[in-house]
Amino acid sequence: MKKFLALMLAAIMAFSMVATAGAASLAGTYDITVWVAENAVDLTKAQIEKYNTTNELGITFNATVEAVSEADAGTQMITDVEAGGDLFCFAQDQFARLVQAGALAKLGVKAGETVAAANVPGAVTAVTSGDTLYAYPLTADNGYFMYYDKTVIPEEHIDSLEAIIADCEAAQKYFAYEMQTSAWYLAGMFFGTGCVSDWTTDDDGTFISVRDTFNSANGLIAAKGIEKLVKSPMHLSSSSGSEFASGAAVVVTGTWDYNTVKGILGDNMGVADLPSFEVDGQSYHIGSFSGYKLMGVKPQVDAVKAAALHQLAQYLTNEACQMERFEALAWGPSNINAQASDLVQANPALVALNAQAPYSTVQGQIHGSWWDIAKVIGDDIKLATDEAGLQAALDNYYAKIDALFQLDTSALLFVGAWNGWNNADDTDTYYLKDNTLTLEVPASDYMGGRIVNPGDWGTDKGFAQVTVGAEYIKDLGADNPDNNIVFAEAGNYTVTLNGTEISIVKN
Repeated sequence: MKKFLALMLAAIMAFSMVATAGAASLAGTYDITVWVAENAVDLTKAQIEKYNTTNELGITFNATVEAVSEADAGTQMITDVEAGGDLFCFAQDQFARLVQAGALAKLGVKAGETVAAANVPGAVTAVTSGDTLYAYPLTADNGYFMYYDKTVIPEEHIDSLEAIIADCEAAQKYFAYEMQTSAWYLAGMFFGTGCVSDWTTDDDGTFISVRDTFNSANGLIAAKGIEKLVKSPMHLSSSSGSEFASGAAVVVTGTWDYNTVKGILGDNMGVADLPSFEVDGQSYHIGSFSGYKLMGVKPQVDAVKAAALHQLAQYLTNEACQMERFEALAWGPSNINAQASDLVQANPALVALNAQAPYSTVQGQIHGSWWDIAKVIGDDIKLATDEAGLQAALDNYYAKIDALFQLDTSALLFVGAWNGWNNADDTDTYYLKDNTLTLEVPASDYMGGRIVNPGDWGTDKGFAQVTVGAEYIKDLGADNPDNNIVFAEAGNYTVTLNGTEISIVKN
């Protein structure tokens, strides 16, 4: 990784010369690897072939297009940037750690201007750290709304959380809303009462501050709304459209589940924005996150190849290609013109997503630990027996947020089964002081962990970097996308970092 980044620095000056050398200097054939979602592989191959035959720069890409999900791409890139895709698609929540890991090439001035002019403002925010753009918007459909069974939920009830809960309980059908297992879904209740959780990063993607108002009077109102749902016997903490086949009447999920839900419910499928809930006579429309899928360009040693890759990334994320993905895969465009097309406007799922948009909060750059810290609010609220218990849930949440900026970040942290996967651990027990840690691994079903930046999940150090003591750990192959170090047996071990290499000794 360090060698790779050093080569990147050496390439920056060369890139500036290439940028002024004229378009003709980009002509040539380039061998590249492209990572996209499995259902987009064939379409992406066709789009690259079309680029090869239509571009006027003399560029030809010999592209290997591989299926790597947007959820996994970020982790795989951070694990080994050099081995990663030259172009790769990833979910917005991976953005900050990819910037920190040096896995995203900055956009040039003209490319940045093109992105800013062609895409909705939220999508531009999603690819920006500080004042710098690091990726290309691919979709604007990473948000959620409500699917429902018309035979259980009458249309006149879809605007009321309380009425929907009552309908589900009467019919003994599930209300599937991921309130206890996902901060992404739970946060919408707080956004609906006016709460915010705004994180600030510097140009390098490092988190430097947060303005979070979940622990407030408005946050307590949100907690009371959550309480109504999680204490219902028919609440199911799930966001899978397939739950309709298992007794659900309502599922809060996104556009990606449209075909699944339609296949189960057929003409009985209803689609709508999220409902409102009432507390002390006041109505609050449930909010949501709105997010994006992005395309990144891996930094290149060859500056000419880098410039050519940026040309391809601009093409694959332009209006025409986004419309092709919408027509073939029902992906919602981020391009302003594509969003306004009659075809997009007629899609029921995107209509519901757009109806929810006024109540949504654009998903900016969020600290990696926040997702685990916030998702337990739902469990804490379910256990609360009175208003004081609800307030205690919010106090507990905020204390953990506050602790993130008090962590010792001078050394890396080895977290895992041995410390409850607490990457905001404020003890010295699991820090690699002077790059060495003596660790007691207790017996458990999964004796694994990962070396992280304190309070975050991203480093490039793990299983793949173990050069000494590999006999003490398991090789899980494709079942280890997070590059975890999983010990074969319990015991006492000394783990040492030597540059980018890891050695393990059993004591």
